[in-house]
Amino acid sequence: MTSTPSGIPGTADDSAELLPIASGARTRAALRTLIRPDRGRALLGLGVLVGATAVGLLVQPLLGRIVDIVADGRPADALTLPVVLLLVVAVVQGVTTTLGLTQVARLGETVLARLREQFVERALQLPADRLERAGAGDLTARVTGDVARVAEAVRSALPEMARSVLAIVLTLGAMALLDVRFLLAALLAVPVQALTARWYVRRAVTVYADQRVANGAQQQQLLETIGGAVTVRGHRLEEQHTEKSARRSRKAVELTMRSVHLVLGFYARLHIAEYIGLAAVLVTGFFLVRDGSVSIGTATAAALYFHSLFGPVNAALVLLDDAQSAAAGLARLVGVTDIEESAVQLPHQRTEVEAAVTVDAVSHAYGPGRTVLHEVSLTLRAGEHVALVGTSGAGKSTLARLVAGVQQPTGGTVSVAQSAPGPAGPSVVLVTQEVHVFTGTLAEDLRLARPDASDADLRTALATVHALEWAEALPEGLATVVGEGGHRLDPARAQQLALARLVLADPPVAVLDEATAEAGSAGARTLERSAEAALAGRTALVVAHRLTQAVAADRIVVLEAGRVVESGTHDELRTADGPYATLWRAWSGSRAAPHL
Repeated sequence: MTSTPSGIPGTADDSAELLPIASGARTRAALRTLIRPDRGRALLGLGVLVGATAVGLLVQPLLGRIVDIVADGRPADALTLPVVLLLVVAVVQGVTTTLGLTQVARLGETVLARLREQFVERALQLPADRLERAGAGDLTARVTGDVARVAEAVRSALPEMARSVLAIVLTLGAMALLDVRFLLAALLAVPVQALTARWYVRRAVTVYADQRVANGAQQQQLLETIGGAVTVRGHRLEEQHTEKSARRSRKAVELTMRSVHLVLGFYARLHIAEYIGLAAVLVTGFFLVRDGSVSIGTATAAALYFHSLFGPVNAALVLLDDAQSAAAGLARLVGVTDIEESAVQLPHQRTEVEAAVTVDAVSHAYGPGRTVLHEVSLTLRAGEHVALVGTSGAGKSTLARLVAGVQQPTGGTVSVAQSAPGPAGPSVVLVTQEVHVFTGTLAEDLRLARPDASDADLRTALATVHALEWAEALPEGLATVVGEGGHRLDPARAQQLALARLVLADPPVAVLDEATAEAGSAGARTLERSAEAALAGRTALVVAHRLTQAVAADRIVVLEAGRVVESGTHDELRTADGPYATLWRAWSGSRAAPHL
């Protein structure tokens, strides 16, 4: 949630730095790359559809043959063969069309799944501050609305477009075989259709792209307003936020209405093209039959061919609507998957140093004039537990995220020593106070950290963080569904679940950013014991929200205004009469100091 320095949500500048949108050329190139592994399926589907369409083109000549038989006054039994052939054509075309469309649909779903995977992978690698600048609404709109648009196009528009284009090309070829003059007459509709398509595409690309951006801005405002509802009410900002939401909603509605008017104009122009083409074919047939160049049945077949083009041509042109909307969504998805490697979250530098983690002259800013860390240097020795202490806004959480690799510094480097990773492979794992319990069984939630973990491994991890007793007491034990719609875990148990994931991941370095802050005073000691057990044998950086955590650490580092001002043990800093001693006196003044 973006906020102003005052902490009031939703008052941020509207000019958010949105995530990139890929160009048309880059989107097409990405699409070709996605399809390349399934070229065989694409060719098979296309070949079957060509065969199905070619078989279907036999209907019009057969109907024309029936017209000629009737016109010539031939016996009724002469109709038997063309009627039987019509039935055969219907069956063969139905079967082959189904097979072809199935192949095309499977291709589309496979490509869509591949795109989704790439999108999620790259989105998860983006630095947190980059996502914050874009706003949650932008990413949410892409992962919901844009994915839905592309999925809808893949499931309906893509197969229909493929069949329509093939039908148009082969039908025009069939008209030329009847008589090239029928083809020339039918082509009189093409200039109107081409101008209509050009008129539509030039306007639709901009309209649909703007519509997607407007929808993202609308979602962002709603997320900020709802997420900060308590603050909004507390500062009496209801009218301001209502007006902002209404303004962004009006913008989205305005763009939606523009798209509706665009489609209505598109249809009107298509009807004009149909009238011109059909009239031209009928007039041509009249003169050709009168001159004896073709039979009545042939002229009938030509007219039926052109009439049969109404569906495919209109479908192909109308599907431009879906295609443009899907293209706009695809460009927004590719824009994220195509972000340069230098802009995404990169692994820590791996060095051959004795220290587990080395922070060298690191600075970090969330934007111009918003520097929160100033050339911080810090070394964590292997197995050492270091507590970060400081007042709110000192930069503790930012430094923790930089060490964890969640964000990248704007200056300086963070290096992690070469070390054999745990079973799941991460070098550093971050646990924050904001823990998400994923929907699924408790076992599935735990295995997010280590997919190959056995039930015994899960129980060991839970036992390590003192959570096995309540886990086994759940209605179905490890098979109990938790998360949204499932068994509700209170904040303390959710945090123990996160710590159990840490144990399963078994990283050499762990970062805890106020990971025990959600526990009330009654459960604080239990959760701190869980954290201590989870950190045993690891190098740890702990952002301490209770100074009892600092007391237990091997070393304490005090941050003030983004700079390290003190470093030492609890006893050293308490007697030094510096910033830490001041914090300790303020913190312990209303509490019984822990027994040391």
